[in-house]
Order: sequence, then C-alpha cells, then structure tokens
Amino acid sequence: MELTAGKLLSLRRMADRNGIFKMVAADQRPPIMQPIAEKLGVPKAPWEEVAKFKGMLVDVLQNESTAFLLDPFYALPASLDILSPQKGLVITLEDSNFIEQDGGRLSKDIDNWSVGKIKRIGGHAVKVLAWYRPDAAPAVVQAQKDYVRKVGEDCAYFDIPFLLELLVYPLKQDAVQTKEYVEMTNKRTEDVLKSVEEFAKPEYGVDIFKLESPVNAKDADGSARVQAIFDEMAHIAGRPFVMLSAGASKEQFLAVLDHAFKAGASGFLAGRSIWLEAFNHYPNWNRIEAELKSEASIYLKKISELADSSAMNWQTHNCYSSLGAKTQPVSSAFHSQYAKI
Repeated sequence: MELTAGKLLSLRRMADRNGIFKMVAADQRPPIMQPIAEKLGVPKAPWEEVAKFKGMLVDVLQNESTAFLLDPFYALPASLDILSPQKGLVITLEDSNFIEQDGGRLSKDIDNWSVGKIKRIGGHAVKVLAWYRPDAAPAVVQAQKDYVRKVGEDCAYFDIPFLLELLVYPLKQDAVQTKEYVEMTNKRTEDVLKSVEEFAKPEYGVDIFKLESPVNAKDADGSARVQAIFDEMAHIAGRPFVMLSAGASKEQFLAVLDHAFKAGASGFLAGRSIWLEAFNHYPNWNRIEAELKSEASIYLKKISELADSSAMNWQTHNCYSSLGAKTQPVSSAFHSQYAKI
C-alpha cells in the first residue's frame, strides 16, 4: 500500500504521537434518538436533546481521545465550536436508515451528503458502515460491494482516508432478529473473517478498518484459541485496524481489546461501551455529565493505557514499505500528485 500526502497527514491527525488511535464514536443515531423519544413520550426525539448529548460527549471526553466520529445531523453542528482543532475529525457518510430486503441489508449515503462535502467541511476521514453477510442474497452482496467500491474511489479522488466499518447482522430467516446497532447474537466467526477478506482487496481502497470482534464479545476469554482467531483476522485485514465496541459491556470490550492489540490492532473507535451507562440517566443532565466526567472518562483512560502498552503504531504496519508510511510511499505519491502545482 502507498499513502498519498493527504491521507497520511489526516491519519496522523487522528492518532497520537505514537501512532495509536484513541477515537470516540458519537455518530450513533437510533441508539440515542429512540431512548430519548421513549423517555419523553414523543414519536421523534427533539433535535436539541440529541445534539445536546452529543455535544456533551465531545466536550467532556475529548481530552482523553485523539479523534471523534461525528454525524452531520446532530454531532457535527453541536460540536463545531467545541471540538479542539488539534483533534481528528471523522465524519459519517452512511444513512442510519438502511434498506432492509428479504435477502439482506443495503447501505446508502445520507441524502445530500458526500465524500466531497466531508472533505470540504474539514473532515480527516470518511467513515462508512457496510452491513455485510457473505451469505446474503447475491444481488445484495453485489450491491454492497459496489457501494463500498464507489466510496473508496471517491475517497481516492478527494485524497481523504476511507475508514470502513463492517458489521455482521441477522438475516430475516435467522432465529435472532434485530435491527439494533449491536453485536449479532451467536454470530459466526466465518462470516466476520470472510467479510474482512473481501474488503481487504485493493479495489475497495480501504485505508483503515473498524472491526467487530471475530468471536462473540462474551467469548473473548484470553485463551490461545481465541487469540489465534484475532491473529487470523489481523492477517486477513492486511492494513491498520481499530476495534468497535458494538454495545459490549466495559469488561467484555476490554477483553476484546486485549486480544486485538496482541494481534496488531492500532487502537479503538468506540462509543457505547464508554458512554452508555451515563446516557442511561437521561433526562437527568446533571447525572449524565457527572458520570461522563467520572466513570466514562476513567474507562476511556483505562483502554487508552492498554492501547499505549500493547497496540501497534499504525505507521509501522507491514502493509507499507520497509521504510514506513512516513517516507518513500508518501514521497513518491507526493511528487507524482503535486509536483505540477
């Protein structure tokens, strides 16, 4: 892999000085909007309430993080004057209202939103969640491949990193059916690994993966058997990757991170495992803020310290040349792209 100058500089902004990603996700929409609507007894969560919580997340947790993942509806407008200019800014492209068909799920962009707009607004990376099941209907599988490929092409054109999130999900015929943004109950390791294998192909242009645990989070038990599965996933990914929490408990996600860092993960991009306990106190804003400043911040610091001790510097990943991501690949790309400016 070679990195253009634009992608290199953006990825460096998203990580700390040691090349470790400590990123907090605040782009969730249904997992925040639905509970607020239910607590207030209204059909749709007020924009002001959702935005207030997301702005609070950024304000309280950014000191312990290297970057934030924000959505353009709520988190971004609520955080424009809050997020430190020293922090990385990852922005969501995909709509949370995915298309559910008999044969599987289809991802799509947010209306009137694009890679180009994310670049122009100052984003350092484009994040896309691609719902993917290798055993979904052939037409669905092909549509998801085409969607991801197009995003990769747009990211290459606008010289911005492409961060791809993959989530295995239940098909309609599966015993456990849910549309929630959580880890699929009893997911198959094979489905996770095959998904990563597909989108690791160069044609998709993925710069960094955001991956779920290849085993159920409750089964991340520290064993050699589970570690071998994480090692295989890292090998298949073939590029820097970070772990998502998918609503796992604090203890479960910590165990997942321990396996992932040993396998070569370069950090995390997590949300609910960090802040869900605080959010559960809605609409008590004082209680929410207090717990974000205490338990959530303590946990974020804890997983950051684990990353400091055992995660891989993304710039030393062997997908780059022996000289590393900082030098020869960027140098050649820079001169070929920008010499005529």
